[in-house]
Parts: sequence; structure tokens; C-alpha cells
Amino acid sequence: MRVPIDWLREYVAVPHDASGEQIAADLVRVGLEEEGLHTGGVTGPLVVGRVLTKTPEPQKNGKTINWCTVDVGDANGTGEPQGVVCGAHNFDAGDLVVVILPGGVLSTPSGPLTVSARKTYGHVSSGMICSERELGIGDDHDGILVLTKKFAGDEATLAALTPGTDAIPLLGLDRETVEVNVTPDRGYCFSVRGIAREYGHATRAAFTDPAIALDAAAPAATEGGFPVVLDDRAPIRGRAGCDRYVARIVRNIDVSAPTPRWMATRLTEAGMRPISLPVDVTNYVMLGLGQPLHAFDLDTLQAPIVVRRARPGERLTTLDDAERTLGEGDLLITDHDGERAIAIAGVMGGAQTEVGTTTRNLLIEAAHFDAVSIARTARAHKLPSEASRRFERGVDPALAAAAAQLAVDLLVEHGGGVVDPEVTDVGSPAAPAPVTMHVDFPSKIVGVVYLESEVVSILSSIGCSVTREGHLLTVVPPTWRSDLTTAEDLVEEVARIDGYDGIPSIVPTPPGGAGLTHAQRTRRLVADVLAGQGLSEVWSAPFVGADRFADLGLDVEAEVARTVRLANPLSEEAPLMRTRLLATLVDALRRNVARGNRDVGLFELGLVVALDGPQESAPTEDVGIHPSAETLAAIRDAVPPQPRHVAFLLAGERDRAGWWGAGRAADVTDAVDLARTLGEALGVAIEVVADTAAPFHPGRCARITLSDGTLVGHVGELHPKAVAALGLPARAVGGELDLDVLTTASEGTPQARTVHTFPLARRDVAVVIDEDVPAARVAQALRGGAGETLESLTLFDVYRGDQVGEGRKSLAYRLTFRAPDRTLTTDEVSGLRDRALAAAAKAVGAVQRA
Repeated sequence: MRVPIDWLREYVAVPHDASGEQIAADLVRVGLEEEGLHTGGVTGPLVVGRVLTKTPEPQKNGKTINWCTVDVGDANGTGEPQGVVCGAHNFDAGDLVVVILPGGVLSTPSGPLTVSARKTYGHVSSGMICSERELGIGDDHDGILVLTKKFAGDEATLAALTPGTDAIPLLGLDRETVEVNVTPDRGYCFSVRGIAREYGHATRAAFTDPAIALDAAAPAATEGGFPVVLDDRAPIRGRAGCDRYVARIVRNIDVSAPTPRWMATRLTEAGMRPISLPVDVTNYVMLGLGQPLHAFDLDTLQAPIVVRRARPGERLTTLDDAERTLGEGDLLITDHDGERAIAIAGVMGGAQTEVGTTTRNLLIEAAHFDAVSIARTARAHKLPSEASRRFERGVDPALAAAAAQLAVDLLVEHGGGVVDPEVTDVGSPAAPAPVTMHVDFPSKIVGVVYLESEVVSILSSIGCSVTREGHLLTVVPPTWRSDLTTAEDLVEEVARIDGYDGIPSIVPTPPGGAGLTHAQRTRRLVADVLAGQGLSEVWSAPFVGADRFADLGLDVEAEVARTVRLANPLSEEAPLMRTRLLATLVDALRRNVARGNRDVGLFELGLVVALDGPQESAPTEDVGIHPSAETLAAIRDAVPPQPRHVAFLLAGERDRAGWWGAGRAADVTDAVDLARTLGEALGVAIEVVADTAAPFHPGRCARITLSDGTLVGHVGELHPKAVAALGLPARAVGGELDLDVLTTASEGTPQARTVHTFPLARRDVAVVIDEDVPAARVAQALRGGAGETLESLTLFDVYRGDQVGEGRKSLAYRLTFRAPDRTLTTDEVSGLRDRALAAAAKAVGAVQRA
């Protein structure tokens, strides 16, 4: 929002010596954001000149230029006429013009332009005669700015214009404009009225609300006004799209009457282009008061006007000559008893009722539209406008009559119109809801002691009505502050108006915490253990496509049934949430290898989706409505289960080659070892059993379980087909474990093992079993038969060959025994060994090897 300082002074007592920089700093003090300061953008010698001679000179290219001599007084330091080449023809000798002399700087779209004396068309042109566009005060570029014509009829001004007079103050190019960024909760600041109010808060300068006098001058509604019907049968959030509509009529207006120079200047400084008197008046009122207006050609309307929602398939050609298909949620202004759409309410008018050169009678619309409705429509049609920007941030519903009155007054004064005595004012906006707040609440929230009198004074100064009952304040916000709906909003106002610089920069002392949860400690420990094993932690986006499941060799239908599809995916190629970390971790491995990292170890901790049954739909609530407890519970119930997993991948060498010897490529034993290491770190006993599961090689895959058989995950070498489909290094290995299962299993206080001091006894045994019997089952049987005195069981050798026969293998174990209360005898140890062998023979058919 650009605010000309001269305009600001009409509404608030800005000191005459206050600079734009100081005003911007004052506005920043009350929470507004400064965007910049603007002036005319012209520096250097810009003076009034009188054309002495004008000699047309045709050129070979068919263009005719004028070689002129211009009297610029003593501005050029010599008093001699200035020679200037000019391509315009809308002036004659004797006219007063604006001349920028060498050394002056013009502001152009491509940047500053420094004017210098240069040779062109056979002459040395010492300066330039300027147009309105070159000076940045208008769009006219067809000819130069002729001051004799611009100030025609203003004899006093023309008499004061002598050659050499500084033209910068004459044209208002020294006037400053402050630009502020209006945040969504400060819609009232989208006007000079709102900015002036904030400046008054910041400096305690006297603020005069222009709407008060205008509202008092506005006549009350009459029975004979132009008929208007509010018929919103599909309100959003239970709020009508239009709750007030004021219509005023001005007849016999001269639409060709020029816009007053002061008004055109203010519009230009505020960033709007003057167009015509009716349009400029509505824009001026909107910028000044914050109430968007719309002018209809009254003679094109057929009563009554009906404000309603669009019908399916309804179309409208708007003022930008675009034919638009309207949505059922769009709020429309219609006439002929609602049969013809004539405007998109609060966004843009229609072409059929546009004010044109033949217009004589105007209907001025000043209405209050629902912010959400206007915002949705403007975004749906990609049609932002100055009106919609204000309506979607909230416009003062009490302002309509005052804004219409100002527009009528200006049209009558400058357009020669006659105001119709009949007035339309229908609808009844809802009064602001009162907010209850304890008098100490601002002090508790901000940490600064605010006296009750200070709180009441501040809230009253921003327009609130405050009453007290005991220790409670009942605050009714002003109509222009639709953002004040909670006690916290009022606290912000107290802190803002009192001054943010009064809040001490003291870091509060946090209360003593309960520390990390067990799940948090588990996640950190797992990450530390894997990092200690030489792996690097990564993060991968949790979005995949169904083709990724196929590449991994998974059951695509089953995986899709376990996950959810995103309504607005970042990529149409990845519309699903992942069901396992490996589905996205492989991308990180491929990317690292592609960038030259041959030996890679990666891991990731993250969530996966694990639906068990059809996905339940979650209820929705409209924007601005806090969901009920039942709705929140239903939303939580609809969230699919999302267990936390840990996955890792290894490729290349696990042990690097060097002067110490050859390296060793990562294999399935490394994946198993990582799983065992995690179990040991968490104090969880895990078991490793051969298994077959995608995406792993059928013969090089292991199932990781707890001692009670609960599945933890799988590790192994990736299937060759998966490696080929995903472009991964050959023989890559990895695994994925359910971290939630490990977390639950590791809960409780770990029990320290007693260190026994009695001697230990070792026995080595070798058993022969069938090739397809897992070593884990043999170890389990031996451990079960050996009893409680078995301290450890270690597999130290595997043999396949002629001595055991085809389809058989020999496993050698070392059994370590120790009793807690005595020294075991040789016979006791031998008996325990024999019991272990007997158990293995019974469980898996193991035969002791001699």
C-alpha cells in the first residue's frame, strides 16, 4: 500500500518537518512493514523553459525532428538559449515546457538515465524536453508536457512560471510516498484511513476519522431506492456472502469531465493510473477509506439487483473482455430479478453495464462481502483485483454508507451530476463478537506488567468498547478489526501499541523437563550405533510409484493396498506413500554411486505406512472453524498406522584395501552383523533364521526375530533382478527392521549380569546335519539341552565335503560352561555336553562327528 504523505496529513496531524523515512519508522514501531520510500524519481536540473524557436527538419528515414532553442533562464549557467532536439510536434514557439538539462537523471523502467549533451541528427542536443511518461507523472508519451496547456485557466500559476524555475516542486516530483506491506490480518491498513490511524497510535498524533463526518452526512435508507435483494442460498461457513448493500444514484453526470489534478496526482502517487472521472472517484474513495466501490451505468440495469450465487454453467464477460465460466460458489451481482449476471461480487464488474463515454446516469455500489467467499472466487478465476485484495482481508461493514456519500459528493462536484434523494441500504451485518479477558492476561502472556488502566486505555484507543466485571474485561472490537476474535489477539494489540521495544529481551527459564522418552533414546542410540559402524544417515522423500514395488519384486497389489494415495502428489510418478524404507533408500544409494562413491554405507530412520484394511475417510471442517472433539478423534482414527523403521544398504568394499592387504566386499554376513549389533546395543535378544523374502536373494536372506518369534525384519543380499531394475551395484546388501518392535522389546530396566568367579569349562562339538537345516536351529537345540550353566555358544567352523557326504554339512560349536556357585567337574561338563547333543539329535537329526 502506497500512502502519499500529503494525503496522510489530511487524516492525522503529521508534523510538517516529518520526513518519509521518519514516518516509515513510526509505522514500523506499531508492527507495519516498510517496503520503501518513493519520490518522483527525477534529480538534477529540471526546469521550466520557454520555446523560442522550433525548426522542423525532415530526415532521410521519413521522420521529422524539430531543432529548438529554449530559454531556460540562468539554469544552464550562461543565460543563453539552450539547443535541444525534440521529436514531438504538439508544441509551438512561445509555449512553456519542462526541460531536463545535462547532468539530470530520469527514472526509467530499465533504471536511472543520466541526460548528457550529445550529437544527434546533426546538432548537439543539450538536454531533453520531457513528456509526462518520462517524468513518471502520467502515461502520455505521444507528445511532450506543455505547461501552457496544463495550467490553462490558472493565470496565477502561469504568471509564476518563468524560464529557469525549478520544475520538481511544481510537478510534485519532490512529494514523498511511503510504501508499507499490509499483512493479511491488517486489512484496514489497505487505506490511507487505516495507515493514518496506525500513525496516530505510534506517535500519539491527533487522528481525524473521515468516515465519521461522511456517515453523519449520508442520508438514511428510503423506500424508493433502487431495489436490491440479498439472496445467498449457499452461505460459506454459515455466513452470507453479502450482508450489506448500499446503492446511490447520480444522474446527468458528465463522464468526460477531467479528473481534478490533485486527485490524479494522488492516484498516481498511490500506484494507480488515472482513467476517467467515475473510475478515478471510486478508486480514490477505495484508497482513502478502504471501501471498494463499483459504478454501473444505470441505464443498462433492469431492476431489481439480486446478489446470489452462480448457477451451474453460468457465464459472464468481465471488464477485461474475458468470458468466464462461473463456479457455483461464486457470488454474483445480477439484475432483471436475478436473471442476468452483471458483476462478480467484490472482484470485477461485467462488460454489459460498464460505464462508457455515453453514460449519463450512475449507480454507485458500496457493499460488504464475506472475505472467504471473495478470496475463493478471486483465486478460482486467477483474477486478483484491488477490490478483492481488500475484501478478502476484511472491509469495515460500517463504512459502506460513508464511502458512497464521498463518491457521490465528488461526482457531483467535479462531474456536474445531480444526486438522487432516494437511497438503498439493505442488509444487517453481524455485530463484532465480544471477547472476555482477565485483566492480568496481557501481563502473563507478554511478561511485562501492564496496569489495568493502561490495558483499558490501549484497547479503547484502537476503537474497542471495554467494560469490567470484577477481574474480567469484556471487549467489543471495532467494526474495522475483524481480526480481533480471541484474548490473545487483544494481548498482541496491548503489546503493539505500548511498544515492542518495551518488552525486555530476557530468555525465559524453561521448566525442568522429563528428559528424552525411551523411544527417543532408542532412535538416537540406533543412529549412533550405525554411524559408529561407518554408515552415513540420509533422508529420502517418502513418495513412490507402484512401479517401484514391481522393481523390488514385491506384490504390487498387496503393497498398494497397504498404503495411501496422495490427493496432491508432488509428482504424478510418485503418488503413493512408501510401505518400506528400502523403496526410497535405494535412490540415495544409486545417487551416491553415480557420483563416484563406490564404497557406500547408508541408513535411514523413518515412518512407513502399514494399512490393515480399507482406508477410512477423514471428516473435514471449513476454514476458520475449530473442529469438535468428535471430529478430531475421527480425523486421528482415519490416519493410517505408521510404524517407524530403520533400514540400511551397503555396496562396494566393507573392509578397504590398502598396504595391509586386500579388501573385502560387503556381503550378507555384514547385514546380519549390523542387526546383531543393534540388538546387543539395545539389550534385545534376537535370532537369525534363513528365510525367503523380497527384495532379497532367496538363498542369502535372513529373518530377524525376537526370542518369542516376533518378526523384527529381514536382512540379506538384494535380488539380482531388483539390482538390475534399480541400477544398483551388484551384490549390494541391506536390511530393514521394525524400530517400534525393538523399542518395545528394549523397554524396562536392563538387568546387569552377575560376574561369576568360578572357573569355566569348554567343550568343542561337531555335528553333521542336512544342508537345508539352518545353523540357528542347531544352536537353539544345543542351547536348550545344555541347561542354565551354558554361558556361551559359538559357531566357529562349517565344513562341506566328501567326509560328510553330499547334501550334508558339519557345524562345529564351542560350548562354554560355568556354574555360579561351584567348580564344575569333568563328568558334569561331559554330561551337559551329551545332553546338548541329544537335544540337537532329537530336534534336527544332528549326528555327532568324530
